[in-house]
Amino acid sequence: QVQLVESGGGLVQPGGSLRLSCVASGFTFSSYAMSWYRQAPGKERELVAAITAARETTNYADVVKGRFTISRDNAKNTVYLQMNSLKPEDTAVYYCNAVRHYYGTTYWGQGTQVTVSS
Repeated sequence: QVQLVESGGGLVQPGGSLRLSCVASGFTFSSYAMSWYRQAPGKERELVAAITAARETTNYADVVKGRFTISRDNAKNTVYLQMNSLKPEDTAVYYCNAVRHYYGTTYWGQGTQVTVSS
């Protein structure tokens, strides 16, 4: 059974930090590119950060560049999103995504809420 389980969300003040984790099971994690998406109320889901299967390449949305860092530990089947200098506009549900482009296979986690507020 495929699972992506996110954790680490919560309430944080502006300027604070959070580290999200996503633990994968039920598929060959090291063969999948991993991404974090987010969706704020009334808005479309948007890509935040992505990392290739071999950790060779990372990509970030312009609005989070320099503040967020995506990383992965293939030995632990886990992808992380370190979020620093958080802003109220970062408030959203954050989703973990796994994709294997060659086969067109993709999986989603259930999401974790991040709220940035004073």
